[in-house]
Amino acid sequence: MPQPLVILGIETSCDETAVAVVSNNKVLANCVHTQTQHAQYGGVVPELASRAHQQKLPAVLEQALHASGVKTEALDGIAYTHGPGLLGALLVGASFARGLSLALRKPCIAVHHMEAHIQSLLIPQNSDNTSNRIPSFPFLCLTVSGGHSQLVKVNSEHAFELLGETIDDAAGEAFDKVSKILGLPYPGGPLVDAYASKGNPKAFRFPIAKVPELDFSFSGFKTSFLYFYERYNPQRRSLSEQELCDLCASAQHAIVEELLLKLRLAIRLHPVKNIAIAGGVSANSSLRQKLLKIAEEMDVDLFLPRMEYCTDNAGMIAYSGMLNFGRPERINLPGPPLPRWPMGT
Repeated sequence: MPQPLVILGIETSCDETAVAVVSNNKVLANCVHTQTQHAQYGGVVPELASRAHQQKLPAVLEQALHASGVKTEALDGIAYTHGPGLLGALLVGASFARGLSLALRKPCIAVHHMEAHIQSLLIPQNSDNTSNRIPSFPFLCLTVSGGHSQLVKVNSEHAFELLGETIDDAAGEAFDKVSKILGLPYPGGPLVDAYASKGNPKAFRFPIAKVPELDFSFSGFKTSFLYFYERYNPQRRSLSEQELCDLCASAQHAIVEELLLKLRLAIRLHPVKNIAIAGGVSANSSLRQKLLKIAEEMDVDLFLPRMEYCTDNAGMIAYSGMLNFGRPERINLPGPPLPRWPMGT
């Protein structure tokens, strides 16, 4: 019987420095260092993110190896995020992974960040040794994050059919814009969600973009929210708790409704039995609750990622590396990582 693969994963696409170890479909360790210095700037500063990755990667690697109980000589391969993401941040992770690969004489496996988010739904066993449901192929996946809003038909572990994507800004960017306008600290998405849970989603109305077929657009919403708030609060006074909650709830309602509008259309155009969500915005409580209703209304099964796989992490990178271990087109790729890397290539 063949020995299970042991794969180390490295994730540095943005501002999370992460290392994980996967063996026999189990995530043995999934360690993440969150960079907090960006909060003072209201967003990620690419150069600072790259420097922080350089500083923190060795310590996070040591932490992951210790937590997993795996020695470096036991590794079968080194997986890393080849793209998409911030170029400087990707370069740090790729260089670190390639150096480790050369030192250990193990293959280096290039992983697509958004594919890995989707593939995290396929992890059959959690690190606490309990089973979780996984979708059967084909399934529709709504992938939503700070940089991406996509509808993907997943035909197999490696076959991704992009049905629609944002033509400008992503849903995560829209949440961050709302947060910044309201003066909430970065990262603001979780705070908008928290305030929205106590607000009235119909207190204010914001437009939903009308773009063709299954594509998204959030730039118009961002502009609309900014102009509305400037009229609503020209003196920039301190908002009451209820005002803040109502504004967050109304903004969140508009963002989530656009996502769900296109998902409903995708289910009608591409009938499937299973739907799923992935990416950082998949942690949003309103989106999760409304997806449950859609699944019931349209008679499909819904699959949600575990919270530790919603935001950027190396567990999904290591698992994707395991799935790609036998694919020569992903092994020891030459050249620099790709900030923009088409899915499925």
